[in-house]
Amino acid sequence: MKKNKVAIVGLGYVGLSNSILLAQENTVKAIDTDIQKVTKVNNGISPLEDKDMRHYLNNSPLDLRAFTNYKGIYKDSDYVIIATPTNYDDTTNYFNTSSVEKTIENALSENPDIIIIIRSTVPIGFTNQMSKKFNTKNIFFVPEFLREGKALYDNLHPSRILIGGSGDNVCKIKLLFEGGAKKENVETLIMCASEAEASKLFSNTYLAMRIAFFNELDSFAKSKKMNTKNIIDSLSLDPRIGNHYNNPSFGYGGYCLPKDTKQLLANYKEAPQRLIEAVIQSNAVRKKFVADEIIKLKPKVVGIYRLVMKEGSDNFRESSIQDVIKILEKKGLEIVVYEPLIQKTKFDGLNVINDFERFSKKAQIILANRMNNQLKSVYKKVFTRDIFNKD
Repeated sequence: MKKNKVAIVGLGYVGLSNSILLAQENTVKAIDTDIQKVTKVNNGISPLEDKDMRHYLNNSPLDLRAFTNYKGIYKDSDYVIIATPTNYDDTTNYFNTSSVEKTIENALSENPDIIIIIRSTVPIGFTNQMSKKFNTKNIFFVPEFLREGKALYDNLHPSRILIGGSGDNVCKIKLLFEGGAKKENVETLIMCASEAEASKLFSNTYLAMRIAFFNELDSFAKSKKMNTKNIIDSLSLDPRIGNHYNNPSFGYGGYCLPKDTKQLLANYKEAPQRLIEAVIQSNAVRKKFVADEIIKLKPKVVGIYRLVMKEGSDNFRESSIQDVIKILEKKGLEIVVYEPLIQKTKFDGLNVINDFERFSKKAQIILANRMNNQLKSVYKKVFTRDIFNKD
């Protein structure tokens, strides 16, 4: 059986997990400008914190090579999967899609017949704009629904495969992603590209809304000296609500939810809304509430236990704790950070102490977005809103 030749651009969580998924049955050439990532992948080492990625790169016979230069790769590829970052620009109220557009241009200049699959999150209507701009019917939007730290697992066991586009290539794309999956009979939905783009943004915004709801419940309960767990346990027994994604936190953060909620709000320019805007505002209010609760305790030194969002992640971009830190700093509180992923003694002007005993002795209060066994010995110092030790 002839193997497909797939180029994958970007070796973040999406790109690397897709590279491993597809390299089981296809020839994959991954492209990234970060030479350290490329070197690690070529040596069978995962540059990202994900146990399944580590296992597959170490133990599976993958047809995968990584490169820092794209030239010549697209010409010999059947598909290109774009997984480059699209950060939200608060000035333009739009994702920065320049890396996606440049990849499309480069790929088509080398191979006009290549099938282009966008997995980067983009604004609603973007894929259609690119199809018109480059006069091609070969651009598709296929969103990912991955969790940090479990990106490969979620590719191997997808909740669904969503393909935005039409034509004969839809079936090929379906088979491409089903081929490496371990889950059988994956639900596949086919729709226009704009509907697929909207599905991605609404999905993440719903998750953000659910987080905001339980955080506001917790803020209310704490303000009124009620037991948050008792209230949430009661709600969770309602099958319409369920007992998942109900654990309070310092706010939603990470790479996806903050930017995706803002982009969805921007796409509402000519449609009525109140809820989407409220979700974004609620998250800001929650982080201020957490900071104010700390300030009331009047500590001289506040310890920050981990900058990452949760266990098993190495990503602290846009983590909610960083906004809490900024509020505390403005109040003149001394901040020390415990974050083993940072090898330096300073991070954004903050002192980093990665000797846990020394860190815990210096901090009068320790903020932990999520509890950890390491904190049990200093539990009386810990401030957390982690009620269920999950999510």
